[in-house]
Amino acid sequence: MKERQLTMFDQVICGIDNALRSLSPNANHATRATPAYEADDVTPLSESETKHAAGLMRVNHTGEVCAQALYQGQALTAKLPEVRAEMEHAAEEEVDHLVWCEERLSALDSHPSLLNPLWYAMSFGIGAGAGLISDKMSLGFVAATEEQVCQHLAEHLDTLPEGDFASKAVVKQMLIDEEKHGHMALAAGGYNFPAPVKMGMTAASKVMTALSYRV
Repeated sequence: MKERQLTMFDQVICGIDNALRSLSPNANHATRATPAYEADDVTPLSESETKHAAGLMRVNHTGEVCAQALYQGQALTAKLPEVRAEMEHAAEEEVDHLVWCEERLSALDSHPSLLNPLWYAMSFGIGAGAGLISDKMSLGFVAATEEQVCQHLAEHLDTLPEGDFASKAVVKQMLIDEEKHGHMALAAGGYNFPAPVKMGMTAASKVMTALSYRV
């Protein structure tokens, strides 16, 4: 039986559903168990350590919300079916990260960023715009974004409280996955952005992370 092709209206409905799921706690289910379960060592964290760990995991959660929006926007405007499928598959893998970060925030008695709806809207617009320009540009933006994310995750591994083994386990696996996504985007024909563009993206991401850490 031939699979029915989704109309633009179908894709819009799916996009709205994804947005609501990304922004609503406990609305998604991970396909992989959180790496936090593998962290056997349990060391009580001080109040300041807990607050700092929660801030970092809130930033990571916001990054995953943005990833969902970015991939969905790109999938909506991608010209080649295989590129659209690549975007949708990447978004599915990022759902695991989203859920893992939600679970760590809950365990740290904290909450996602209140600014996530704003970040989602902005990221969706950027993703859709990149897709309208070209698939090569869209894939290149994925690669550049994943490079930024990997830098943040590596920094978080160094600055998370020494005893927060659960958060570190989650961040380590996220780092592995994000590096893979970036390499796949370039291998699929993504444009390798020049250094000045990446520097601009770094500056913009610092604003987002600073706000998400606190709010």
